[in-house]
Amino acid sequence: MSDILEKLAEVIESRKTESADNSYVASLFDKGMDSILKKVGEEAAETIVSAKNDDDAQLVHETADLWFHTLVMLAARGLGPEQVLAELERRLGVSGHDEKAARNK
Repeated sequence: MSDILEKLAEVIESRKTESADNSYVASLFDKGMDSILKKVGEEAAETIVSAKNDDDAQLVHETADLWFHTLVMLAARGLGPEQVLAELERRLGVSGHDEKAARNK
């Protein structure tokens, strides 16, 4: 399942060097982190609104947009899905309450 995230991260990485006129992703990188973060925020809000409605297809669509823009954000910091997946794997089997308590120490 994570193969698609890795492939998408590769595409995003390859777009960093393309012309902003020819690539949406390149245009995001060209505008800088503030624009990328604004887009992540917009997509998060749209995902929340979709979750309040009964249209599952729209919720999936908006979640895909959010994940995509989150991958762009990670790439802007030199990170990728492998770091996030490793963190999720680390948390697997750990109580959410215990994990949160460990962060607050």
